[in-house]
Amino acid sequence: MTPRRGHRLRERRPCRPRRRYGRSGVRGRRGGRTDVAEQQSGPQESVAGEGAVAKRLWERDNELHSAEQAVDKLCREFAAGGTKIGELLLFSGPAGMGKTTMLEQVRRIAGARKDPTVLFARGSERQKHEPFRVLRQLLLPVLGDLDEDERTEVFGNWYNIVAPAVGLAPPSDEVERIDPQGVHDGLDFVITQLAPRRAPLVVVIDDLHAVDQESLAWLASFAVRARELPVLLVFAYRHEFDEAARPLVLQIQERAERRHELLPLNPLSIAEIVHSEFAEADDAFCRQVWAVTAGAPFDTVALLREVRDQNLEPVEENSPRLRDLAAAARGQGRDYWLDKLGPTVIQFAWAAALLGTEISEELAATICAQGPAQSAQSVRELRRLRVLTSQPNGKLEFVHPLIATSIYQSIPDATRTGMHGIAATAIEDRGGSLLSASRHLLETHPGEGDDRMVRKLRRAAAENLAIGAPEAARRCLERALAEPPDEDDRAEVLYELGSAALLTDPDATANQLRRALDIEDGLSPDLRVEAVFRLSEVIAHGGDLTGAARLCLTEAENTAEGLGKVRLLTAHLLYTALQRDEDNGRERADKVTALAAQVDEDSEASQPVRALHAWDLTLKGGPTTEALRAAEDALVLGRLPRSLGWTNTTWNFELPALLGLCFAYNDELARAEKLFSSAILEFEIAGWSGAHRGFAYFLMGFARLRRGFLPEAEDFLRRGLRIADRMGSGLPLQWNLVGSLIDTLLARGRDREAWEIAQRYRFSPPYHQTALVLPDVATIYGKLLISRGDYDMAVEVLAETGMRLDKRGWRSTVHAPWAGHLAVAMAHRDLPSARKNGDDAVARARESGSPSAIGSALRLAASVWEGPRAVELLQEAVSLLGRSPASYEHAHALVDLGAALVQVGRSLEAAEHLYQGMELAKHCGADGLEVRARNVLASSGLQPSRALVPVKVTLNEQELEVARLAVRALPPQRIAEQLKLPVSVVKQRLAAVHRKLGTGPEGLADALGLPSDGPGQAV
Repeated sequence: MTPRRGHRLRERRPCRPRRRYGRSGVRGRRGGRTDVAEQQSGPQESVAGEGAVAKRLWERDNELHSAEQAVDKLCREFAAGGTKIGELLLFSGPAGMGKTTMLEQVRRIAGARKDPTVLFARGSERQKHEPFRVLRQLLLPVLGDLDEDERTEVFGNWYNIVAPAVGLAPPSDEVERIDPQGVHDGLDFVITQLAPRRAPLVVVIDDLHAVDQESLAWLASFAVRARELPVLLVFAYRHEFDEAARPLVLQIQERAERRHELLPLNPLSIAEIVHSEFAEADDAFCRQVWAVTAGAPFDTVALLREVRDQNLEPVEENSPRLRDLAAAARGQGRDYWLDKLGPTVIQFAWAAALLGTEISEELAATICAQGPAQSAQSVRELRRLRVLTSQPNGKLEFVHPLIATSIYQSIPDATRTGMHGIAATAIEDRGGSLLSASRHLLETHPGEGDDRMVRKLRRAAAENLAIGAPEAARRCLERALAEPPDEDDRAEVLYELGSAALLTDPDATANQLRRALDIEDGLSPDLRVEAVFRLSEVIAHGGDLTGAARLCLTEAENTAEGLGKVRLLTAHLLYTALQRDEDNGRERADKVTALAAQVDEDSEASQPVRALHAWDLTLKGGPTTEALRAAEDALVLGRLPRSLGWTNTTWNFELPALLGLCFAYNDELARAEKLFSSAILEFEIAGWSGAHRGFAYFLMGFARLRRGFLPEAEDFLRRGLRIADRMGSGLPLQWNLVGSLIDTLLARGRDREAWEIAQRYRFSPPYHQTALVLPDVATIYGKLLISRGDYDMAVEVLAETGMRLDKRGWRSTVHAPWAGHLAVAMAHRDLPSARKNGDDAVARARESGSPSAIGSALRLAASVWEGPRAVELLQEAVSLLGRSPASYEHAHALVDLGAALVQVGRSLEAAEHLYQGMELAKHCGADGLEVRARNVLASSGLQPSRALVPVKVTLNEQELEVARLAVRALPPQRIAEQLKLPVSVVKQRLAAVHRKLGTGPEGLADALGLPSDGPGQAV
């Protein structure tokens, strides 16, 4: 078209749109008015041969083809029986490049297939601080449609944790506080169960950069696991992530098989867009449109709408006007929207922008004070102008996130603040939760000292904590402090702020609790004790047990007589006992004994104090019967009392843990495993997936190691170590897990791997500077040195360990069998001293009367002897260990005895012990010990294996008799009564049964080929 000079602005003639063809040979769109939603990426049209499913996107053929391939691959491989077929598809780019339109195409492509279930959610700048909002939008529709049976299967034990987070149910009263990692674990379980039932899944997330942090954290972790499921993840985002979100985004990007950066359109494509709107537009005009919009599809469409609205003719002489029009269209400030919408409609638009996504017309009308008729008229006008669109569920949405942002930013500051306050009240009045209202409360101005506002924010914080969103709770409480609260309430708000971060940010917890405690008379006496107790917990878990013990003692001295004082004294004694070094351990033990005697039996503190007393008796290494009696006194009808519940925050989990270790150290392994199993379950139900569950895995791993179920022990310990690694290095939990894992690997014969683990985690002196590591860290390190042949260093380490423990009065050879291993290390340079130490180890073990302790000490003592003396010691060791639940130690003693008998020329007698030891080693997963037994057999001219026999043939008649009764769910006491035997004998026979069969009570029936009447009971 030739420019017409002298005519810069005039009324545009109606133009007949001309037909044009894109580069793919597909006929272009009609001319006339172009919708913003439809043309974020330029005009869209049906691709030949694909019907209405796929729309033509300018310069997006590669991206669209990639999406089609991804959906097709998912459906095709799922139809072929594939399950681990997940994939991640990413679209990124600046605002206005067509990401939203691209995702609409993906949804259409997937929706046109009969197979996939399509889930969709969109991030929102306005709702970015509303926890789990995107996950609720994504998952609530599909989870809400599950019938009762499906819901039970999909949620398992996670309903009380996950359902509140995704908005399916209110928070459970059964859960006091939830670890965010617990919510993540629960969501992992739910989606793993859901995916096969609704497979294949296509999960589409728009505006990932505006997703709330809680949802984004889970999406990032799920992206790592998605390839294990029949799911296609499709995310779109701008490169505008917060600093805290960037590691999560990198994690997502690293997992993406298909990544597409949407780039600006070239001049030819922009010209096509212009010509589709104005058929007779000048080429110079088209080029100027491209220049002022930088090829952004959204800006191009917005500019053309301005050109149309102002009746500007698309000719070269009007090109200079485009820059100003583009700036107005792009900026879309208050004047722009006021001119577009008018004073009434803009009020509704502001209210809608305030709400973000999934906008309720009634709620928006309430916020802007419009009646039903007026709000309906506003919605019609906003839909006509392509600002809002209606969804199938009746909710309203902005046609593009940029429009929502522009309208929100056009609200005057004072008006915006007032509308947020109205929105919070309106949400509450309509029965909404404070979770939804709180984000509006956070946008109101502080400084008015409104007690009602403070109370609302504190309640909102409590609701956020109840769904596993401590960061959201923190924001509410910090806003409450800024209000500010009444001086009488300030300390309580600080206490709540500290408690909110207890499971996630120990440093923040410590700081806020100290601030609360520093306010004189700010906390009630009971709440002050609670604050000190929680502060000491944080300090102790960080490794400073000395500081935790000192804090509790100082506060106890200033606390009135009563439960609070006893609680603080018990915590002081506990943290002192758990220190690596102690100046006067015997004096502290006497204080524990005295406190146990003083506390009223009916007091809530009675069982916790007795649990600590039982632990002290165990470490002293005295008679097992005394320690077990004290442990029984800490129970109620054989169960943990409520005061010692694993998730009870009054006494915390250390005391029930020590109680379980009492049983584990004293050969009551089935009882210990029952306690530790309940710990794992209770922490899972409570959503405590951090240090608590990691410690529970350590406890169960240690119990399995003691029993000799080495593969299971390794599995539990590695699971715990993954949790500990996530929390940071050098914490006591990590030391506990690494030590027991090294011990397990040594037992399995994987010495090199044990050393590599030690090197990786710097498992060597000076160990943890303050915390006691269970079992004794130095003894394990000494064993590791022996496995490497570094006997001199082992002697030095183990001798120092013995002096340190003797100073504390701790003689338990289960906690620290240092004397026996010192004998092994010394034998290479001083055999007489080695034998003396071996005898000392046996003497110490005999003080306890524990079969496993004595048997293990005898085995180690025998290793520094030869000939008849070695045989004699090992025969007693085999006899004792055969009556204990320590399968690995029994297998080790059997192989050692077989080897000793070979040395004295009794090969035929040795064969039976070697065969038994080899079979038991195999059951235990002790590969190195099994190989050694085969080698001894082979070197003695014996067959390295013998014919297999049914497992129950390995039991003698007495053991089989007890086993059959145990399968009928009879407890040891009932079995003893029926067989007229002492309970101790029944327990010994049950231990032998479990050891020989290589199973616990739960697998006894299957191992014997018998029907089960219920859960078996064992020693």
